[in-house]
Amino acid sequence: MEAVAIRPTSTGAERQTRWARKDLLGLEELSVEEIQLILDTAGSFKEVSTRTIKKVPALRGTTIVNLFFEASTRTRTSFELAAKRLSADVLNISSTTSSVVKGETLRDTLANIEAMKTDMVVIRHSAAGAPHFLAARSRSSIVNAGDGMHEHPTQALLDLFTIREKLGGIAGLHDAIIGDIAHSRVARSNIWGLTKFGAHVTICGPATLIPPDIHKMNVRVAPNIGAALEGADVVYVLRIQRERQESKLLPSLREYVRLFGIDKEKLRAAPSSAIVMHPGPINRNIELASDVADGPNSVILEQVTNGVAVRMAVLYLLAGGEVTDETSD
Repeated sequence: MEAVAIRPTSTGAERQTRWARKDLLGLEELSVEEIQLILDTAGSFKEVSTRTIKKVPALRGTTIVNLFFEASTRTRTSFELAAKRLSADVLNISSTTSSVVKGETLRDTLANIEAMKTDMVVIRHSAAGAPHFLAARSRSSIVNAGDGMHEHPTQALLDLFTIREKLGGIAGLHDAIIGDIAHSRVARSNIWGLTKFGAHVTICGPATLIPPDIHKMNVRVAPNIGAALEGADVVYVLRIQRERQESKLLPSLREYVRLFGIDKEKLRAAPSSAIVMHPGPINRNIELASDVADGPNSVILEQVTNGVAVRMAVLYLLAGGEVTDETSD
């Protein structure tokens, strides 16, 4: 397997150049050095997407299975594209086409997949901990593509990559995360990643959607949207899930838009240099106004682009890929 050259982001310090874990399950368990390794490797792979032939032979002969038990277009497509750009063979399995609908257990599904001599399984599941359950029973590398309300590690990694790329670093930044914190695996993974790198995280949303013990994650809870956006370098807007409104956790969507929906007027509370992020898909003119989503502060499409590079890096490192330091002048 060919090595990938990366540029060090700091000088004088030893840098990790080999990935030691079998699986990628969440950012909570990763060290800063491990996250840094993924981000640096992704920087090298991003260049591949600019080529005429957008493919490298790094994972030729490797078989990767996308096992999705929840509907997903963006994440599944991003993983599939990442694997194909590394020249891996890809198999997509959804819950509606798998034997799970006939009563097969998750463990038996994995056993049958592995019997076909696959190497890696990317799984999205509605049950928190499902990837951990499989990782403990699998010879294949398991990648968590979102498990219940627990974590979505590759989303947070691509977010960290985008922040670092746009703002030059992460330490010391002020990041505001707005919306349904309680049910968001994206919020949890981002909070773990941002705080590990020394960013200051403020959250804001309806009281019914803020976990009562969220302070344990070293974040500040803002009393209103203006206080949350004041001084924010990053405005991260979460998708409002319609089922929360049906569960009476929100008085009404109209009320949510009035108090927490990010439009140009509310965005004025943040510095003009702030970047606006969203994990997608956007409920336009609910959590995020179209003129902000498509405006000059938005980096949402760049997040999508960076997602492919980050997932290429994750797959490459889990497969045993090696990176080498490339010193700059």
